[in-house]
Amino acid sequence: MRKLIILFLLSASVVASAQHRLNTSYSGTNTDHIAFPIGGIGAGMFCLEGTGTVSNFSIFHNPAVFNEPPVFATLSDGHKAKVIEGPVPNRKKFGAPNAAMGVYYTTWGLPRFRNLQSFQSRFPFGEVKLNDKDWPVQVKITGWSPFIPTDQDNSGLPAGALEYAFTNNSSKTRQYTFSYSAKLFNGFKYMLAAPGGFIFRQPGASLAIFTDDAGAQTDRYWYRGEWVDPMTVAWKHIQQGMVRETQPQEGGTGATISVPVNLKPHESKTVRVLFCWYVPNSNLRLMGEEPGKPIKPEDAYRPWYSSMFKNMDEVIAYWKHNYNDLKHKTELFTKAFYSSTLPPEVTEAVAANLSILKSPTILRQYDGRFWAWEGGQDNAGSCPGSCTHVWNYDQALPHLFPQFSRSLRENEFNENQDSTGHQMFRTALPIRPAVHNVAAAADGQLGGIIKTYRDWRISGDDAWLKKLYPKIKQSLDYCIKTWDPTGKGIIEEPHHNTYDIEFWGPEPMCTGMYLGALEAFIQMSAYLKEDNSIYQTLYVNGKHYLETNLYNGSYFQQHIQWTGLQAPDPLAASKTSLLTRYAPDDLDILQKEGPKYQYGSGCLSDGMIGPWLALNCGLPSPINETKVRSHLQSVYNNNFHTDLSEHSNPQRVTYAIGKEGGVLLCTWPKGDKPSLPFTHSDEVWSGIEYEVASHLIFEGKVSEGLNIVKAIRKRYDGSVRNPYDEYECGHWYARALASYALIEALTGVRYDAVTQTLFVNSKVGDFTSFLSTDTGFGNVRYKNGKASLNVVYGKIEVKQININKRII
Repeated sequence: MRKLIILFLLSASVVASAQHRLNTSYSGTNTDHIAFPIGGIGAGMFCLEGTGTVSNFSIFHNPAVFNEPPVFATLSDGHKAKVIEGPVPNRKKFGAPNAAMGVYYTTWGLPRFRNLQSFQSRFPFGEVKLNDKDWPVQVKITGWSPFIPTDQDNSGLPAGALEYAFTNNSSKTRQYTFSYSAKLFNGFKYMLAAPGGFIFRQPGASLAIFTDDAGAQTDRYWYRGEWVDPMTVAWKHIQQGMVRETQPQEGGTGATISVPVNLKPHESKTVRVLFCWYVPNSNLRLMGEEPGKPIKPEDAYRPWYSSMFKNMDEVIAYWKHNYNDLKHKTELFTKAFYSSTLPPEVTEAVAANLSILKSPTILRQYDGRFWAWEGGQDNAGSCPGSCTHVWNYDQALPHLFPQFSRSLRENEFNENQDSTGHQMFRTALPIRPAVHNVAAAADGQLGGIIKTYRDWRISGDDAWLKKLYPKIKQSLDYCIKTWDPTGKGIIEEPHHNTYDIEFWGPEPMCTGMYLGALEAFIQMSAYLKEDNSIYQTLYVNGKHYLETNLYNGSYFQQHIQWTGLQAPDPLAASKTSLLTRYAPDDLDILQKEGPKYQYGSGCLSDGMIGPWLALNCGLPSPINETKVRSHLQSVYNNNFHTDLSEHSNPQRVTYAIGKEGGVLLCTWPKGDKPSLPFTHSDEVWSGIEYEVASHLIFEGKVSEGLNIVKAIRKRYDGSVRNPYDEYECGHWYARALASYALIEALTGVRYDAVTQTLFVNSKVGDFTSFLSTDTGFGNVRYKNGKASLNVVYGKIEVKQININKRII
């Protein structure tokens, strides 16, 4: 019995050690999957893992997930050495690529620090703490890259850094040699010298690793041998604490930077290792090209930083010269953001998903314009073209880097829109006029109109709005003609949407977006003194229809309709559908139930995206808020599960599975689920979850919203998934940027640059929160019914404060 009790206690201890407290450090098995992106917006990245390893080197304009080259830091006492990383996670010993072959050219078999104390992020800083009972030194690794809201250029540098801080915990003076080593990898063929380090080169690409420590010496002449001989000899030199300055030799295989670290009792020293890269060209040219057609270099994507810097030397000089200033400004953001008193699950969720902006999901082309994938496969982007119906959900970019958000609107209404108002929902790369060869996406095109209103209010740029206005009107008129040809104010013709299929008949998701777009256009037209009477009539009629005919007393549902429309029958329409096709066995379902891939009486989690987006953009809800709350409560009651073990999902499963919790995209409380419901309906997408959670909070259901956020972050606690990579159709999936909406939902904090008004509407009592605008960022404090603004960076002109809809 005593043994059983001991075993039970040990087991309980293991489980307890795996519990991650929200918005705090990660330890134990919760560090296993951490890969924290470091790099510039649209410039590429590498990742700092939870153990201190660097990996995911993605600097060639494509993801390279799980790419872990032999790039590593060490500490030597002259006799023995240790890699400055924690123990190798068990997941790599079998699950890593080629693990069964033994995995060559890694550092996994070298001695390393025994105790990984913790990993903690304070975005964009990631911090690893290590120690070892045999070494009287405490180690802290800090990885970071510039992130300064409103300064998109310095936030988009092809650069990052690792700072290694050593503290002597003993009563004796200690003498060590710190080294940073790298073997040629990823196609790099040869080396050049750089002050304090080295440059790896291949045709058209460079990677520099260097330090600014005055005592550094660099051995650029690793042993030239076969197989693992270079690593074998290099490790011997590292163990001996060998410090030497050599120049690159033809056939060289790697390099080691060495810095003396001599520490008096309780003294500390920090060594900075700087990374930067220069890959000025690519072979990316996407959308509208003939398959297999050769791509000319001058016609392919070129990164923005290649217009700022002529060569690698200029990048090195800029990064080295501006390092301290950029770090200071980045720290201003970090301090302001983490001064928040909002619930820890909210701060963690928002910060973790800002990593998307540093990931290969984002590209920025030569002229500075923003372009993005939806997410990333392991070695390629996933779903190109700044997809409008995915980027609808992002609420971070328009506040942190508003110029990028406005550039997306400009792409949509200019290059992507033809003379009829038809918009392609994916943008070509390089950005250029679209080939209009597929149907428009209703939610994406309508969402762009709502977001234009938001981006205008954030910028206060009336000239920008006036310039776009004719194109906005043209776009909305196309939507009316295509999906509401009879002028009912509802979307009833078959309409493509974010679920990669067409919904047939009126339903709340896209009709809600339609009403939001009408409301946004009415407001913009009124401001510009343009006639909007036709659109007001459509809005009134559509609102009445939706609230009367699609509301079932608990939630809004779809009225499936495939007759009496301008569209041909579903079978004929499928010939021009993007993805929907009818196999022979589908025909019986078509006769009995109508078009496949609908939801009918289902409770759609995404059903209230129109009102949600409107609220985030500073517009009133276009749908009766009592009925909106009822719909959201139904989603919470029916679609949110704390344990998915009994849920049947024949679709994509890795987003949430087994005993994990999550919000299903759709459920059928009445039990009348279609035989073939819309694709993805049984899945869990964190971006939709954040939409639902923040909308619940907007409507006063704070605990329900926070419960959903906690469930998401529990799935991403590091033990199974990377906390900094919420994935959907790929890594670092853009839809998860909906998490940023949680800030405004809880606080009501929003800045309107048109009227220079600061809005506050707290759902959590007194608070301190973060605010970013087009011209600066800082903190809003709300206490005892009064609000104040502390501008930390830039400037924010406030003429009036609106608290709970009261002007002060």
